[in-house]
Amino acid sequence: MKIEFQETTKDLAKRIDIHNKFGARDIDAWMLDLINLQPGSKILDVGCGSGKQCFSYYDRLNGNAAITGGDVSENLLQQARDEDARRHSGMKFVHLDFNKPFEFAENEFDFVSCCFAIYYAENVPFTIGEMHRITRPGGRLFTTGPMPENKKIFYDIIREATNKPIPPMPGSSRYSSEFLSTIKSLYHKVEVHIFENPLTFTSVEPYIEYTRASMSEDRKLWSTFFQSSGDFENIIHSITEAAKRRLDQDGRLVMTKVVGGFLATK
Repeated sequence: MKIEFQETTKDLAKRIDIHNKFGARDIDAWMLDLINLQPGSKILDVGCGSGKQCFSYYDRLNGNAAITGGDVSENLLQQARDEDARRHSGMKFVHLDFNKPFEFAENEFDFVSCCFAIYYAENVPFTIGEMHRITRPGGRLFTTGPMPENKKIFYDIIREATNKPIPPMPGSSRYSSEFLSTIKSLYHKVEVHIFENPLTFTSVEPYIEYTRASMSEDRKLWSTFFQSSGDFENIIHSITEAAKRRLDQDGRLVMTKVVGGFLATK
């Protein structure tokens, strides 16, 4: 499945910032407690971006691990390398396209993760198969992604404002079905954990900032909604009015992030 998707670093940073400001729970703390990393592990984070998970792993283990991050974006990799140099942490950040064979040996890693990226893979059995191949027997894979119930009010408001059907999202439409079934077919033990984080907005402005960052013009997933900058602004205006009506009625907008964490043992 070819994913027509492109997300800018600015859009992603804006959404992360809003999660941090308006969310009730810390997903990073949840993940670290759940995966229970062991000192001395050899770790790979696939789709590492600017290295957020890698640095959290490093901090949790006080540097007692061999950590590699891989990503397809050279811009994000350079940000990770710059932060690594600033910290003197000695991690590796390498080019990795999870739609192509991984340049790692079989059974090389104790722990492989892919957080909020794996569901953009084009060939699910291939990508999960590569992760399985490079994980040692007894080693673990951890992935995160949106469940079907994720951000219900977000999509409800868009439907109300536009009278258009929501296009299939690569995450919520495939993660808990296609990806989970593939992981279960390859790993002998798979645990499914659910994280819910309500984001509460008492004014419409930050909610619309989040919406802009999720529907910006360079996100091809939403191309059926707009073809020009004028279309985009008209839709944002309609969404703003719909969100205001909800806010006036309920006194707040609560958008709950529903994330699945799949922890698999080889």
